[in-house]
Amino acid sequence: MEEYRILAPTAILGYGFPLSSFKEGMKRRPHLIAVDAGSTDPGPYYLGAGVSFTQRRAVKRDLAIILKAAIDAGIPVTIGTAGGSGGQPHLRWNLEIITEVAAEEDLEFILAIINAEIEPEQVYLRWKEGKTFTLEPGPELTEDHLKNTLRIVAQMGVEPLIEALNAGAQVILAGRAYDPAVFAAPAIRAGFPRGLAIHLGKILECAAIAATPGSGSDCLFGRLQADCFEVEPLNPIRRCTTLSVAAHTLYEKSDPYLLPGPGGLLDLQETSFEQIDERVVRVRGSKFKEISPYRVKLEGVRRIGYRTVSIAGIRDPLLINALDQVISEVKARVSDNFQQERLVYFLDFKIYGKNGVMGALEPSPIPNSHELGILIEAVAATQELADTVCGFARSTMLHYGYEGRVSTAGNLAFPYSPSDFQTGEVFTFSLYHLLEVNDPRELFPYEIQKIKGRGLSG
Repeated sequence: MEEYRILAPTAILGYGFPLSSFKEGMKRRPHLIAVDAGSTDPGPYYLGAGVSFTQRRAVKRDLAIILKAAIDAGIPVTIGTAGGSGGQPHLRWNLEIITEVAAEEDLEFILAIINAEIEPEQVYLRWKEGKTFTLEPGPELTEDHLKNTLRIVAQMGVEPLIEALNAGAQVILAGRAYDPAVFAAPAIRAGFPRGLAIHLGKILECAAIAATPGSGSDCLFGRLQADCFEVEPLNPIRRCTTLSVAAHTLYEKSDPYLLPGPGGLLDLQETSFEQIDERVVRVRGSKFKEISPYRVKLEGVRRIGYRTVSIAGIRDPLLINALDQVISEVKARVSDNFQQERLVYFLDFKIYGKNGVMGALEPSPIPNSHELGILIEAVAATQELADTVCGFARSTMLHYGYEGRVSTAGNLAFPYSPSDFQTGEVFTFSLYHLLEVNDPRELFPYEIQKIKGRGLSG
């Protein structure tokens, strides 16, 4: 095979794509349709709660188009980080949608489901053996971290996906996966260089975000050869440039030349970007350097409480100028009010229009706006306690008397009634570490199911 062609429909399954772009991709006779279905970008909640951050209807729409086109064309589909976070509940959720689509579209195919969730006890044993490693600048892994961790996923590389393809899978539904892996694995299996395949996967995993104007809701097409790859957007309003493709290569990376992943590094020290025509970029020179022993990344979460928030705005220039002092005094008032109960809670005020986005890192913390938005957040061990702290902080600030205040009405403008919102459980990452393995496949067992038009059988 001289060329391996990959269609990336969308940046994340459920983000959607224009049908016209997808059809243009299918006209180019791809060997594979691959799509990433998740990310840690939305934070730890979705892994902890076992739910998806993309909506079911949107995911089903994308899958219906992708699966029907792939089965009709006789090409594989690979889906990575199923359900948004790649744990067992996310796999089950995504499997249910695939089964529905197969029944409604009368599709038959061999499905491989690759698990990526591992038990905390298993990680604990590896930790005791000295097989876990800190990802700088994160903290060292401790026994306390592990004891309080609710769910852990490991990030698979290309090897478990290749194994599933070798077992006859036509569609792969994978748990947590290294983002480029679902794009690169079939190409590596077909004999193409690992470095170029992974680099192409790095570009394709966010689809047309690597084009200009960029979009996570549009398609991108890749052509992989023995010594290079090319990327092309499928919507005529977009084009790939050397700048847009090189910039996306650096996306979410701390080193411009060495990009770590499962089992090694993507080495870009000799990589070049060439503009082939107005819309297509060619990339050469990317290599993969294996690192022994093989290590995979772990992602684990623990519950830290429940959250309640209140959204408000302020317009008085006197309050805007005195806001830091007022917030400090409101926090002190809350602490004093519940001092005898010795309540444990977290209380925060995010000020949009001042430093709500960057916080203490904001280089221009003095607001120049005539109005500011305030988000009051309380986190505590129970929802009732979070409600109490948030409500008391909100009412205290609403009626707080600051110097020069004339009106005795409220200081805050609330866009909604009720003013306070329960957001439920709050999670934090308790594991973001590396784990040494003897075999790249050992943490990622798979099962094969035959999907029939009206159901599935093991």
